Amino acid sequence: MATTVGTRTVRGRLRKVFGVLTAVALVTAGGGAVATAAPAYQPLKRTQAGGFENLSVPSSMGPIQVQVQWAAHGGSSALYLLDGLRAPGDHSQWTTDTDVLRQFVGDDVTLVFPVGGHSGFYSDWYRPSSTNHQGTTYRWETFLTRELPNYLAGYGVSRRNNAIVGASMGGDAALTLAAHHRDQFRFAGSFSGFVHPDVPLWNEAMRAAMQNEGNFDVDDMWGPAGDAAWKYNDATDQAELLRGLPIYVSTGNGVPGLLDIPFGLGNTINAMGLEAMAQTATAMFRDRVAALGIPARVDFGQGTHTWPYWQRAIGVARPMILAALGTS
Repeated sequence: MATTVGTRTVRGRLRKVFGVLTAVALVTAGGGAVATAAPAYQPLKRTQAGGFENLSVPSSMGPIQVQVQWAAHGGSSALYLLDGLRAPGDHSQWTTDTDVLRQFVGDDVTLVFPVGGHSGFYSDWYRPSSTNHQGTTYRWETFLTRELPNYLAGYGVSRRNNAIVGASMGGDAALTLAAHHRDQFRFAGSFSGFVHPDVPLWNEAMRAAMQNEGNFDVDDMWGPAGDAAWKYNDATDQAELLRGLPIYVSTGNGVPGLLDIPFGLGNTINAMGLEAMAQTATAMFRDRVAALGIPARVDFGQGTHTWPYWQRAIGVARPMILAALGTS
């Protein structure tokens, strides 16, 4: 279901939720074998049903671990799945906190799970974070759109017939990466994404969240509020570039449901506030694409900012992804 959210209401919600966001990270996020380097070229491989392989992919940031479930029938299309703000350094939470491997196990599409990117928003930063003595500059856009697809091409994976989805931090990134790299992506999806970071107050909410989650500095990422990088990495601002691309965006309303029961009261309260913010951002994105006459499926429902809801969202998106990639 969808509801109209006016400018005054949006500002009111932003003020309400801002207090929650400054106290908690933007996303609740949460194995695999030791990564090994791959040869320059191999025929497309097969993965044991429900499992994945670890690759070590060279990049300008150093070797990046990537978990891969190869296409079931040797096809060349791929789906990239991006983590949230707490992206672990040793695995993708998509592989541990959802059943996405099982959902796509019989499909002729390779699942690609980049590992890492903690508080990085999957973007190219201006410089290393100065507040935590980060050793290298994040170059995630470069990795995901140049280095990784070029590497996977050695396994027979297409550089052009890809889809991309993300949860929370990864949701906005999935849409903006698809917007700026239309030659690579044929579908984009955001689940509980903060898809309008250029809106006033958002940069301070992100500053607090990134300080809380790894002591990263938002100014080293995209500069001060109003810098061009904020608009470049804003899916709502870049909506025109998504015209003609199949899009699925979903969010909860912050009201807990049965899927929240295992997470405890404290986690659920945080997840409620975060999802209220995601709902507001999603409403602004929906209104923007509607004003531009760009078709997009945008779903609003009950739920909070937790992985079980994103598992359900990828299940809804799956037939759309397969259709866009021509593998359904």
